[in-house]
Amino acid sequence: MSKADLERAAITDTDLDGYEVVRIVAAPSASHRTADPVECTPVVQGLGGSSGFTATARVGRVIFSKKHGPGASMILSSHSAGDAARVIDVFRTAAKRCKTFKDIQADFRYSEAELQPDPGYGDESVSLRLTQLAADSEDEEPIRVPYTVVAVRQGASVAMFYEFNRPRGPRGKDPAVVPETVIRTQLTKLSKLGLSK
Repeated sequence: MSKADLERAAITDTDLDGYEVVRIVAAPSASHRTADPVECTPVVQGLGGSSGFTATARVGRVIFSKKHGPGASMILSSHSAGDAARVIDVFRTAAKRCKTFKDIQADFRYSEAELQPDPGYGDESVSLRLTQLAADSEDEEPIRVPYTVVAVRQGASVAMFYEFNRPRGPRGKDPAVVPETVIRTQLTKLSKLGLSK
């Protein structure tokens, strides 16, 4: 799928009642974010909605709830069929292995990473919950920020959804979630476009 195809396939305000959808820039190049230990790199890349694989095209959206509920960020990418499967595979493998790690570029540490039961979206999907430890120095008590990533492959397309809870917000200490309606609406729209091509 081309970038124009992905733009048509990405959800908009009219697809999602109760949400505002804003377009964000997403480059097709592979992510250069790295982790320590290095085998956790696919998770760090997934936290930004990307992967270590160059895509044919990528588009991005931020989805805000108008009712102050959870929203999400989403990066939708198109790959060769083989690379799309590999994006999910390396993310799943890293998510299984990595409990604690550091995002080298952002200088954030993450802990309590836990692979969730397969949510059963698309052709294959992976769900991960973890906690970002945000601190200005090693000596400072970190602020704990709940994060979640849901990666879904549908054909040769990959949708990466990610969300975090603001520490001082109403859900500050609750596990972060991506609303199911956001994921299912996006996958339905992607399927319809795929069938019409």
